[in-house]
Amino acid sequence: MSDLVALARSPIAAADPVGEHGGWEVSVRRSTAALTITDCTPLAKVAVRAPVDGAMQRALGVPFGRAARSGDGELVVGSGPGGWLVLAPVGTAARVRSRLAATAAATGEFVSVVDLTHGRALVRLRGGASADLLAKVCAVDLSDAVTPDGAAFRSSVARLVTDVVRDDVDGTRSYLLHCERSSGQYLHDALLDAGAEFGIDAAGFDAAGFDAAGSE
Repeated sequence: MSDLVALARSPIAAADPVGEHGGWEVSVRRSTAALTITDCTPLAKVAVRAPVDGAMQRALGVPFGRAARSGDGELVVGSGPGGWLVLAPVGTAARVRSRLAATAAATGEFVSVVDLTHGRALVRLRGGASADLLAKVCAVDLSDAVTPDGAAFRSSVARLVTDVVRDDVDGTRSYLLHCERSSGQYLHDALLDAGAEFGIDAAGFDAAGFDAAGSE
């Protein structure tokens, strides 16, 4: 009998067919739909809390309300005043946390760095109609003038407090939505329901935009 390997699992049920990626059970389903939703929960998620306008913020280089990519495939999100979320490739959470902790120590400020990878859910909406879908369940102005690529905000989405990041992929409008793990399935299902009129389809895990750094 072969040894059994324990896989981490998202709170969002994986659509068949199911495979493995970086120690996580993931859907490997492919879709050709113009609008898709993808469970991106396996991505590393590290939260940083530090003084507003302090040395740690300058080191991160991203202000509140914005998101920007680093050269190694990480997405640094200014998720709140004095708060950041760093999204990184699957399997890199320990390395990212260690590096951020070292940066924090060098600032001399009181900074907390916490790995949230298994405690949060993350989904990506991708497609030209993604803003139209979100407009049905979120009151924020999603026009390019107000929330362009790289905008980050926290709002009610389908009556659930959610962090939203506009993160276009290869010129296609796209949003990352981040919430508590326990609400992940609800958020996923609510977005699928709201997107039915736009022909939304569930797609398997895709590390688009998070490939540069590799795994640990």
